[in-house]
Amino acid sequence: MIRAGILITGTEVLSGIISDRNGPWLSEQMRAVGVQPAQITVVGDRPDDVLNALKAMRDQDLDLIVTSGGLGPTADDLTAEVVGEFQGREMALDVALEGRIAAILKGLSARWPNLDMESVLAANRKQAVVPVGSTILEPVGTAPGLIVSPGGEQNGPVVIVLPGPPRELQPMWRTAIKTGPVAELLSHAPTLEREMIRMFGIPESELAASLRKIEDGGVDLSRLEVTTCLRRGEIEIATTFESQDEGTYASFLKAIEQIHGPLIFSHSEATIDDVVSKLLGGKTIATAESCTGGLLSGRVADKPGASAYLLGGVVSYSNDVKTEALGVDADLISENGAVSGPVARAMASGVRSKLGSDLGVSVTGIAGPGGGTEEKPVGSVWFAVTDGTDWLVRDLVIPGGRADVRDRSTTIALHLIRRFLLGEHDGPAS
Repeated sequence: MIRAGILITGTEVLSGIISDRNGPWLSEQMRAVGVQPAQITVVGDRPDDVLNALKAMRDQDLDLIVTSGGLGPTADDLTAEVVGEFQGREMALDVALEGRIAAILKGLSARWPNLDMESVLAANRKQAVVPVGSTILEPVGTAPGLIVSPGGEQNGPVVIVLPGPPRELQPMWRTAIKTGPVAELLSHAPTLEREMIRMFGIPESELAASLRKIEDGGVDLSRLEVTTCLRRGEIEIATTFESQDEGTYASFLKAIEQIHGPLIFSHSEATIDDVVSKLLGGKTIATAESCTGGLLSGRVADKPGASAYLLGGVVSYSNDVKTEALGVDADLISENGAVSGPVARAMASGVRSKLGSDLGVSVTGIAGPGGGTEEKPVGSVWFAVTDGTDWLVRDLVIPGGRADVRDRSTTIALHLIRRFLLGEHDGPAS
C-alpha cells in the first residue's frame, strides 16, 4: 500500500479566512490512483512549522507528500525553499524557467497598462528559484509546481509541491502523476475500489453494533477500510479496499443488507436528491413550506433538469398565507394549530391544487429557538405528501438548533417523497 500525506500551507487557511478545498480534493484523487491518504495537515506560513510537518510525515514512513500553497512571489511564500531543505537540496535560479514565467507575466500585462513590469518581474524571479535536481511542473498560472525527491544519501518520501489556487492545483496534479518519480511510484500502486452505501432511519450507535456483529460472524473487516459518516440525518458507509478483497466486500454488503436492507436507499454516490429526481420520472411536484422557508424546493431545484418536474412552491410562513395562498381553512388552523397533521395535509393538497402538480408536499414545524410548548416542543415538524388519491403523513421531533431542524426537515421530506413514489401510503386522501 502506498501511503501519502497532504500538507496545506497558508495562514489564511489555518485561521479559517479561506476554507481548504484542496485537501479533500487531493484525497479523492489519491484514492483514484491507488494511493491511501493518511492525513491532511494545515499549517501557517511559518517555515519551521512547514518543516516540522514534513518531518512528522516522513517519520510515519509515508511514501508521498503533496503540499499546497506558498509558491507565490511574496516574502511569506516559502514552500519551495522549505521543501528543498527537507529533501537536502540546495536552491538555485532556473534561468529558463524565469524566462517562461516572464513571458506569462508580459502576456498578462495588457490587463494592467500602468503596471510596473520591472518590479513585477523582480518579485516573480523568486518563483524560478527551485531545489536543484527537482522536476518542474509548468505553471498553470504564474507559479510552477515541483516534484522533489530526497537528495544525496537521504531516504524518504517524494514531495509534490503544488500552488494553492484550485484552478492551478488540479490540472498540475494530473500532470504530476504522469511525471518522473511520481509516475514510477504509482506504477507499484494497487487498484483501490471505493463503494458507498447510504442509509436513512438508523443511529450511528446501532450501525456500530451491526459492524461488530458482522465481524463476529466471520467477515474480516480488517481487509476493508470502512468509514461511517452522519450527514444531514443520513448514514454514509464508504468502504475502500484493494481489488483482491472484492469477495470480502461482497460478504460485508450482503450482511449489511440482511440487517438493514429496508433502510438502504442508495448503493452508490447517488444522494437522496438524485434518487428522488430519478423516481419522479414524468411526474410533477410542488412544495408548501412553513418552517423550512423554501429550502426543500431549493434542494429539488438544485438537480439539473429540475424544470421537468418542479412546478414551484409556496412559502406559507404565516397562517394568513396558508389560508389565502393555499386555501387552508382558518378554522382548521385554529382547532389544530399550524403545526399539525390536518394542516400539513391541507397544505400539501392546497399547493397541489393551486399549481396543478401530480404531487404536493408540505412541511410545517417549530424550528425554534422559541415557540415550543410542552405538547409541541421545539423541533416538532409535520410532513405530508399526496397525489390526490393517497397520502403519506409523518411527524417527528428533530433535535438540534434552528438551522439543524430546518435542514434535516428537507432531508426527511425527500425521503418521504421517495417512499411515497415507491408505493408506501397511509391510505386514501381525504
